[in-house]
Amino acid sequence: MSSEVYGYEGFQDLANILESYIKETDNVLDVLEAGAKEFVNDLLKLPKPISKIKKAGYMHLINTFAYRKNKDEIEAGWGKYYGPMVERGTKNMDGSPHIYPLWDKNEEKYYKIMLTKSGLQTW
Repeated sequence: MSSEVYGYEGFQDLANILESYIKETDNVLDVLEAGAKEFVNDLLKLPKPISKIKKAGYMHLINTFAYRKNKDEIEAGWGKYYGPMVERGTKNMDGSPHIYPLWDKNEEKYYKIMLTKSGLQTW
């Protein structure tokens, strides 16, 4: 029986590979930020339904998508407080989802961007 298991010559090789992954992913926030940035760029390209509001200074809800980098996390989403109500709906109105369908449609693209940024390769 060979000492080689799943392409590794033992625990030392596995430890070396895991150590290299840890070094590659030292700055996880930068990796997540790369994915969030691309996600928000795609959200901003969504078609904007015609609005009846015409007053000066009005910004369409689609134009408020953004991400922000906190101390230990990246948040992406609506820039207006009522964005989640539009996304999920309320007891008085049905939701009009934007974020979840776009993520579901392009999640492999965002994962690939984050893996590329991290330097990790997929099997």
